[in-house]
Amino acid sequence: MNLPLFLARNVAKGGTQSISRTIIGIAVAAVAISMATMVLASALISGFKSEISTKIFGFWGHIHITADAASYRILDSYNYPISTKQDFYPSLDTISQVKMEPFGSSLGLEAGEAESTKGGVSHIQQFIVLPGVVSVYAKGERLPTQEAMILKGIAEDYDWDNFGRYLEEGERLVVSPDSTSKSIIISSITAKRLKVGLGDRIDFAYISSDLKERPRAFTVTGIYKTGLEEYDRQFALVDIKQPRALLGWKDDQVGGFEVTIDDLDDLELLSNYIHYEVLPQDLYAESIRRKVSELFNWLDIQDYNWAIILTLMIIVAIINMMTALLILILERTNMIGTLKALGQNNWSIRKIFLYYAGFIIIGGLLLGNGIGLGLCWIQDTFGLVHLDEESYYLSVAPIEVDWLTIMGLNLGTFLVTLAFLIVPSYLVTRIDPVEAIRFK
Repeated sequence: MNLPLFLARNVAKGGTQSISRTIIGIAVAAVAISMATMVLASALISGFKSEISTKIFGFWGHIHITADAASYRILDSYNYPISTKQDFYPSLDTISQVKMEPFGSSLGLEAGEAESTKGGVSHIQQFIVLPGVVSVYAKGERLPTQEAMILKGIAEDYDWDNFGRYLEEGERLVVSPDSTSKSIIISSITAKRLKVGLGDRIDFAYISSDLKERPRAFTVTGIYKTGLEEYDRQFALVDIKQPRALLGWKDDQVGGFEVTIDDLDDLELLSNYIHYEVLPQDLYAESIRRKVSELFNWLDIQDYNWAIILTLMIIVAIINMMTALLILILERTNMIGTLKALGQNNWSIRKIFLYYAGFIIIGGLLLGNGIGLGLCWIQDTFGLVHLDEESYYLSVAPIEVDWLTIMGLNLGTFLVTLAFLIVPSYLVTRIDPVEAIRFK
């Protein structure tokens, strides 16, 4: 029989003095609050990063294929057309799981092990981006306000499953190979700024390199909102044949291809595979994470915030548990003296209090998980906490519960807190059995 565990259970069930009850209650509350804070912070940060990433990938796809000269910036691609008559188009979306050999292995150099992807490519589509100036008409007269806008030309292969969720008004842009649509989908920010709505006319003008203005008239048929103000302020969707005609390109020329993949964990691996194993030398493939690295770097900073919250909460739990354990030991001085007199060694007695502390920690963790997950459910269901969308790209604080992370938090908090309690349990060795029993 495990005597320390047996005695710890009886001590936990037995009565305690009012002061120790208060201290134990505070310790349980401290662990519970710490755990609830960590669960809530984990779900919020995970949800925040996931939602922002989803919006960026929904707008741009996961990987861009452009001319090598246009690899530095997405908006430069309109200066470097590429042909759609490529061996990889449109068959690239048939790529499933691939294996990528490490760099240097083909040269006989020492390298790491080959990496395999979890999934493959799910979709590939054409695009053209073209910057210009827009103006609107009201009662047949041009308004004095003119603003910059970037047309994003999409083809009949456009994947609306990713972007369609952001369409607030109107309908999707139908692109047909046999005709040229004059529809345009603008953002809600642009609609408010230009004071236009569905059915209104927008004039777009592209200023060519010879300084000649090439105008096009569009009718607003849809309004979208991603919440990414940087993109919403600039971009509008049109039939890809419109920017192609303005640029004077051939029917088979585009600015590039957007590639969507099955698993985000494969992003860099598939990007490298496509670039080195699939594309010809004059084309370049790069993940959107690298093309808009400043935004993803900002998202990665959230991990530091999460680490700070985690550290502070564990410190709070440890300090309160150490205080509680010291009081429990002092309260049970007579019991410690009796056990020593009966032949129990110091470590065996220390384990009694460590087991007792473990019961307290588990109680706090269970309560904290209940509070934290309950708050997550409330926020996810009712969206009570709102954010400044201009600053955070989201109007409501998102929630994404990762159960593996929750399990790791619970196990880690339990083990780390219990490990720190070994030090204050050393007080047991300082108690003299004779003195403890004498003053019983």
